[in-house]
Amino acid sequence: MLRRLLYLLAFTAIAFAQKRPFDVNALMELKRIGDPQISPDGKWVTFTVQSVDVAANRKPQQIWIVPIEGGTPRQISHDGEINQRARWSPDSKHIAYVSDRSGASQIWLMDPDGGNAKQVTTLSTEADGVLFAGDGKNLIFTSDVYPECGADDACNKKNLQADQASKVHARIYTDLLFRHWTAWQAKRRSHLLAIPVAGGAARDLTPGPHDVPPFSLGGPDDYDVSPDGQEVCYSMNADPVPATSTNADLYAVSIKGGDPRKLTTTAGADSSPRYSPDGKFIAWRAQFRAGYESDRWRLLVLERSTGKLTNLTESLDRWVNSFAWSNDSTRLFFTSIDRGRQAIQLIPVNGGAVRQPLSGDGELDDMQLTRDGKTMVYTEQSGVAPTEIFRVASSGGTPAPLTHLNDGILNSHQLTPLEEFTVTAQDGSRIQSFVVKPYGFQEGHKYPVLMLIHGGPQGFWGHSWSFRWNAQVFAAAGYLVVMPNPRGSTGYGQKFIDEINGDWGGKPFDDIMGVTDHVAAEIPYADASQMVAAGASYGGYMIDWILGHTQRFKALVTHDGVYDLPSEFGATEELWFPLWEYGGTPWDKPEDYAKWSPSNYVKEFHTPTLVVHGEQDFRVPYTQGLELFTALQMQNVKSKLLLFPDEGHWVLKPQNSLLWYKTVIEWLDSWVKK
Repeated sequence: MLRRLLYLLAFTAIAFAQKRPFDVNALMELKRIGDPQISPDGKWVTFTVQSVDVAANRKPQQIWIVPIEGGTPRQISHDGEINQRARWSPDSKHIAYVSDRSGASQIWLMDPDGGNAKQVTTLSTEADGVLFAGDGKNLIFTSDVYPECGADDACNKKNLQADQASKVHARIYTDLLFRHWTAWQAKRRSHLLAIPVAGGAARDLTPGPHDVPPFSLGGPDDYDVSPDGQEVCYSMNADPVPATSTNADLYAVSIKGGDPRKLTTTAGADSSPRYSPDGKFIAWRAQFRAGYESDRWRLLVLERSTGKLTNLTESLDRWVNSFAWSNDSTRLFFTSIDRGRQAIQLIPVNGGAVRQPLSGDGELDDMQLTRDGKTMVYTEQSGVAPTEIFRVASSGGTPAPLTHLNDGILNSHQLTPLEEFTVTAQDGSRIQSFVVKPYGFQEGHKYPVLMLIHGGPQGFWGHSWSFRWNAQVFAAAGYLVVMPNPRGSTGYGQKFIDEINGDWGGKPFDDIMGVTDHVAAEIPYADASQMVAAGASYGGYMIDWILGHTQRFKALVTHDGVYDLPSEFGATEELWFPLWEYGGTPWDKPEDYAKWSPSNYVKEFHTPTLVVHGEQDFRVPYTQGLELFTALQMQNVKSKLLLFPDEGHWVLKPQNSLLWYKTVIEWLDSWVKK
């Protein structure tokens, strides 16, 4: 018996050792799964699959289907570059979806097997975000129209042609917000339109100068249709200066159009409305504090007939991230992050105790129930695996995977489970961190340490997958990867989040350095003399701050980081963010901006630094990176600048991503692997 056990252990060790390192090339081979949708008859699940074509530098996306009882998934859309957002008709006989197969983004219908594809819209302003009305008679979708035209496509087409024919390409603005993420604000606005499934003219349900859904905050769907198909509920920010306001409210309007009714009055954001299956309630996520995009997201329910409002999660000191109704409209399933994990929880519609039917070391999401309430479908990802789709009995039991599209890649490469530790800050706060050991890890060896700083700053590291900052890829390069969750991180209570407000370089920096001290002193396989750090967005800010406040690290990488706070304020777009974080404008609070601006500590810059930025990043404009690189060069600090003219806040194009990983890893290697 002992001999057999030793043989099995030896065989397992050899097999594990023979697995290849999970490098960026393996990352590119993975299928990216999302958006599962159960058919109303409970027989099928549609979902999207995005693949990466490195040679063509594109990421085509198609629609797939799998039996809910299990079986072989198969692709049902084939034409076009982007096919997404499959939504079932109430009778399960048709699937509406968004496709560019005709050369532009339009709404299409097809049978469940992918046959009989039929184009529904031919709008010059294109179409997206399709939903089936509950009675199956109408399709609701979004389109970027000229407000003076609305759903009049002849009018929209005439304006488009006039704009395209103009030899002048200047932009003129008289108010804020004039650009957002990677796009300049133009004359058009996103509106909700309705079109009969049987054919006919589209109707504009949200006429006027505002974007519906709002361009920021909220969830993936900021609108819904009542089960009887007669009403649409949507989120809209009607404040006169959207650049300084998070005050999106909910409105309801007839499917036929007309004057909307305002349903909410909170000072913060109201988003993601969902009608209950019986039509008696509307549930949504809400924030209460004006101008604070990282206020706690609560789950609220409105009884439509009486106007009774219930705050279901006031006693839960965690964010509600997504939610879904039970089939009988008596309960709501929702997700929230807690200490790096996202579980599915359950609460009665009238309030009460929260139960947690599904949890684990991963991030669960996208839950849906069959109409009979017997089966739940959901997605799961973790630090060692990207998103896959699962089925589980609502009464409990062992989940069964419905998709296995990435098994071959994952099984042939070494992926290391996340470990974790906690350190105590000076004020007694507990700071949790996650660790990924390097490829080929051996006891008794010491490894260079890579500290990864997350963005947000109200974000987190945990048991979830990332294609942009993948810890497994850095571990495959030989690094002990440490991912701290300092003050400001989500999943540890709202007080922990709020403690970063007005203190960007204070407690969070101390927390990160406390984690660094712990790694150096307490982890025997960490090489304390070979430590590097990298981060993006707020993580990039923290790297810039580290530059002027410690020489602990051998090298640094800052990606799209905030460097000079006053100039960042004047060039960024969502002004509510710095207004909240620093309590006002740079001219009203000059001392606060000066105190926390990394640009004021240039004389202390000594650590070799790679500066990365996207020229299409309007959130943190690329001039922030240029200013930092100039300062480093003028201070004779070893530095390198990597600019992407065709990327925004994130590096998304496949070949750019390959270059990004290659450049970052080579830069770090050059300072710790000499």
